[in-house]
Amino acid sequence: MKEIESYSFGKMVYDGKTYTADLIIFPDRVFANWWRLAGHHLHMEDLQDVLKDKPDVLVIGTGKMGVMKVPKGLIEELKQMDIELYVEKTQEAVRIFNSADKTKKVVGAFHLTC
Repeated sequence: MKEIESYSFGKMVYDGKTYTADLIIFPDRVFANWWRLAGHHLHMEDLQDVLKDKPDVLVIGTGKMGVMKVPKGLIEELKQMDIELYVEKTQEAVRIFNSADKTKKVVGAFHLTC
């Protein structure tokens, strides 16, 4: 799996391509323009494509200032699915994503702005 080349407010470069909207990075593809049901509040429905992929590791970037909220109940539900979960501000989430064990199936879901 490739590493994220750079991240700054509202912009991420991955695999040589620049993204300016929220995205999900899968081992074999990128889902660009990731929209959530409630914008800054993550719901399980927002992760349906991720869950179909059955990741070992899920890294969630909550934005530059961490504005996107991930409810404790959702965190617990994901952990019960045996998913190694990281929920951090996007800059730290990028670091975790890039340093994740590449022998595992790693997925990153990133909010790029606030």
